[in-house]
Formats: sequence, C-alpha cells, structure tokens
Amino acid sequence: MQSGLFRILGKEVRGASGEDMGRVVDVLFDQTGRPRAAIIDFGGFLGVGTRKIAIDWNTLRFDAADRKESIVADLDRDQIKAAPEYKETREIVAIVTQSGSGVSDPGW
Repeated sequence: MQSGLFRILGKEVRGASGEDMGRVVDVLFDQTGRPRAAIIDFGGFLGVGTRKIAIDWNTLRFDAADRKESIVADLDRDQIKAAPEYKETREIVAIVTQSGSGVSDPGW
C-alpha cells in the first residue's frame, strides 16, 4: 500500500480499551464529500445475528502505523450495544464519543 493511504472498508473497529467492536462496511458522506459516519457490523458470529450501527466520523481514530491498520472508536461496548440499528430507509442517528451527548442527528 502507498504511504499515506489507508483502506477503511472491512477494517476492524476496536474500542478505546482494545475490545473488538466489529468491521467497517460502509462510509456515509455529506453533500460536500466529507465523511460523516462509518457503518459497522457489530455482534453475531459468522454474519449471523449482526446488526449495523452508524458511528460519528469524529469518534474514530486511525493509526496507519498499526500493522493491522485497525480503527479505534472512542466508545465502550455498552454504548455500541445501546446504539440504534442503522437501516438505509430510516433517519440516520450516529453515536458519538463518551464526552458527547451520546447520539448525533446530522440532519442530512
């Protein structure tokens, strides 16, 4: 991979304490082309019982120096479990950092 580039789809998302949160399956962009949220598959086993949730883009940290190129979400497992399920046909609600209010309604 070229220096300075980072692939995101399919990458593991870990919590701040290192626990596995899921994998990135999509990225949502606003009208200006800026990323606003990552959609992750959370839970389940071999794709059974998983659900998708939206995580506010500013909640994510990327460490390209990490050999696994994992992504860290500044959230704990309880916040992920409590997050509303993402569905393309519903209004988007993305969860934010622990220091934030809990959910974000970007109003797209």
